[in-house]
Amino acid sequence: MYRVILAAAVAISSATLTHAGDTPSNPESVAYVVNLENGATMQSPVTLVFGLAGMGVAPAGVEKEGTGHHHILLNRPPFGEGSEDAELIANGIPADDNHIHFGGGQTQTTLDLPPGEHTIQLVLGDHFHVPHNPPVVSEVMTITVTE
Repeated sequence: MYRVILAAAVAISSATLTHAGDTPSNPESVAYVVNLENGATMQSPVTLVFGLAGMGVAPAGVEKEGTGHHHILLNRPPFGEGSEDAELIANGIPADDNHIHFGGGQTQTTLDLPPGEHTIQLVLGDHFHVPHNPPVVSEVMTITVTE
């Protein structure tokens, strides 16, 4: 019986790790883009203003309860649906063309995006750039950039 309980506990903790890091979030927290609506059409450059309710913003490297900093997932599968999400949780969100960091605690940015359709999702990361548990993510927005 003890082995069954231990195996179940290990399975549950492993499942949790595939969805979020170890830093707790307020489960009612919400990340969102303040100034754009899903389906918007616009010209580049595109300015995004980040919103966050239920938690605060602190720069990367600052370990303070109830805080994190923003990341944009650009043109990639939504968080929780991508095959690379386990890697994001294990090693932190990388810095590349599809994962844009705002480790200084920034709450807005302007992106030069080429014409076409783009997906944008905000993910809050802890002091090590790891998504919180549970993850604080925005809805995925799709925008179209015209020439």
